[in-house]
Order: sequence, then C-alpha cells, then structure tokens
Amino acid sequence: MTGSETVLVTLEAGVLRLTLNRPDKLNSFNEEMHLALRAGFERAQADSAVRAVLLTGSGRGFCAGQDLGDRDPRKGGPAPDLGHTLETFYNPTLRLIRNLEKPIVCAVNGVAAGAGANIALACDIVLAAKSAKFIQAFAKIGLVPDAGGSWSLARILGEPRAKALALTAEPLTAEKAADWGMIWKAVEDADLMAEAGALAASLAAGPTLGLGLTKRLIHASATQSLDEQLDMERDLQRIAGRSADYAEGVTAFLEKRKAEFKGQ
Repeated sequence: MTGSETVLVTLEAGVLRLTLNRPDKLNSFNEEMHLALRAGFERAQADSAVRAVLLTGSGRGFCAGQDLGDRDPRKGGPAPDLGHTLETFYNPTLRLIRNLEKPIVCAVNGVAAGAGANIALACDIVLAAKSAKFIQAFAKIGLVPDAGGSWSLARILGEPRAKALALTAEPLTAEKAADWGMIWKAVEDADLMAEAGALAASLAAGPTLGLGLTKRLIHASATQSLDEQLDMERDLQRIAGRSADYAEGVTAFLEKRKAEFKGQ
C-alpha cells in the first residue's frame, strides 16, 4: 500500500491496482491524491514486476474531477491559477499514463466527471459499470475541458460529438459511451471488477514488450503518414522479433502449449 491512503496500491500477479480512495468526496482530486496517483504510475513505469495496471475508484463513484471545496470564491483572495494546477498536477500524470508502455485497464465504477472522465479516457482499455456516467462538467462552471479531454474526445468521437459533450455537459451513459466507441464496453455493475481484474491479469501474463510497442504504434498513427507508419512498424517489429517473448510464443505454438511470457 502507498504512503497515502488517498490512492490504495496493491501488486498481484503482475497487476498493479490503483484505487482512488476519497469515497466521501466521490474520489475528487486534492493535492495529496494527485501526488499519490502520479507515484503509482511512476512505480508502474520503473518496476519490472509490474506488467499491467488496473485503475478504479472506491465507493459509489470513479472520480468527480477536481475537489472544488478549497476553491470557494466566497472566501475572497486572488483568483486561482488553474493553469498552474494543470501544469503541476494533472499534466505530468496524464503524460505518464499515455507514455507507459504497459497495458492500462480502467474500471469506471460510477460517475466519471470532469478530469475524472478524461483520466479514464487516457487509459488503454476502459470498462464501465452500466450505472456509470461520463460528464464533461467543465461547461457548468465556466471552464474548458482539461486532463487531455479536448484532445481525446475529438480523436475518439470526432468533432461533432466532442463539441456537443463539452458544450452541454450532458451526461453520457456507459452503454451509450460503448455504443459510440468511447470506451471498450459497459458491463453489469456486479461484474465490473471481476471482468476488469481478469482482463488486467490476462494482459499482465501476455507478451508485454510487444503490447507496449503496439501502444506506441497506435499512438503515433494519429500524427504520421502511412509511409512513416510503415517505417515505424518495420523498426518496432524488428525489436519484437528479437525478443524472448516472440521466441517463446512461436515455440509454444509449435509445441501446442500455453506460452509463458516474461515481457522481455
């Protein structure tokens, strides 16, 4: 377990489980939770024992975004520098999530609002309980989408739906999010953690070096030409083809047995 109770951390069978843990505040972010979550993803990056990450929330919500309790304008004082908040807390964590070359599964167990929704969308495979909702809440308080939301929404959904969600702050159900291709799937509430845990465990037991290279390729495809992408496929396939995981995968196939990958 981490030094902060705001994010619970466990490692089992290669899966690092990070659980946002401010349930009385719908897991909204304060500075302590920001730093604890970043530490979790830094561990995932540095620790070879971590083969996959499972991110979820405790209680009845996934994450309600930023805790606004300490930003009450009625208390007076200077206007907050929210750009500083993003640069200091959110953006480093979003970059860690996006650049981690290990699979990240997100289990959205309840409302995901504001930055909470966009942190979920930064993960690789998102499952959500059917009761969950995704809300771009920024428009309700005069802000712009952050935590990568303006980037991910447009790429995942296209400009018309991204604008509509961002400008109206209309809640999007988990089932509609799945239908639109915003998340991988919506599952029964009672089945969410079992299914997400099984998926994360399966990924952790897989050829994680190749999975990480696959993530790198897919991320690069948004900004590269076909020729650039073909060259990158060639270069990364060369790396994958020289890996112990590839040798094990082929050997296991020929021997008609289950492969035992090491992520190397």
